[in-house]
Amino acid sequence: MIRTIPALENSALDRALTYPLGGFRRVVVLGKTGSTNADLAAHAAEEPARWPDLSVLIADSQIAGKGRLGRTWEVPAGAAMISSVLLRPVDASAHPGVPAFLPTGYGWLSILAGIALCQAVNADAGVPAALKWPNDVLVDGRKLAGILAQVVFPEGDGAGPGPAVVVGAGVNISQEREQLPVERATSLALAGAVMLDRNVLLPAYLNRFARLYQDFVAVGGDALRPLAGGESAHSLASALMATLGTAVRAELPGGEMLYGTAVRLGGDGGLEVKADDGTIHKISAGDVVHLRRVDGTDVGYA
Repeated sequence: MIRTIPALENSALDRALTYPLGGFRRVVVLGKTGSTNADLAAHAAEEPARWPDLSVLIADSQIAGKGRLGRTWEVPAGAAMISSVLLRPVDASAHPGVPAFLPTGYGWLSILAGIALCQAVNADAGVPAALKWPNDVLVDGRKLAGILAQVVFPEGDGAGPGPAVVVGAGVNISQEREQLPVERATSLALAGAVMLDRNVLLPAYLNRFARLYQDFVAVGGDALRPLAGGESAHSLASALMATLGTAVRAELPGGEMLYGTAVRLGGDGGLEVKADDGTIHKISAGDVVHLRRVDGTDVGYA
């Protein structure tokens, strides 16, 4: 089955995402690009004054999407929801009464995006979604979306805005099973979503992300402090994190494998894994595979 979803409406997205309806200061919508993350990172480094905190770049399609560990993929027009957000937390916190942004807060920015995306998919698409550490959104154990964050430093002598972070998200929207890049992926269409219009779903996700980010900056990037809604970033993420309580295989930098059970998120956004011998290991980087047991054998499935 070929599904047709509405084209991106530039003016409608700009209106929904910028003040006073939305939380963004600059919105740019492209028909096609290589990578929204790469484009926005380059803009942030080369023209920092023109790309303030809470700028967003949206694309209908991209031919060189970036993922973790150097992975790339191509997304045809209309198939996915592609966006990258530029954040400048140090500059955003440089106001009287706002605490300085903690270094550990940077590790939470992609998690905040995941929280916002799960909330939007649940509320506006009618599909229950969960987080997989460190940067995926799952539906029924299958990958719906990937999130990637990268730090950007301004070019030149360092004057002007401080370090920026680009947080990109790619959400599968209309693909059928045979159109997805891996077996354990899914799309909103396959999950039975009640809404596939990106002109609705993009503001639903991005404006939630902007509000969470602003609340997070207001508490200095401390994931354990309550946000304006009453819950901390840590508690919001933990409630959505399907990885917690799951048997996992952690593929660590350098090729080392760690087997155990994911027990909690750390205050820095890292994952704590309890190995079979009872020791607790703190993981700040690497891929995690959820495991299930079949006849006593570990089989990766996410």
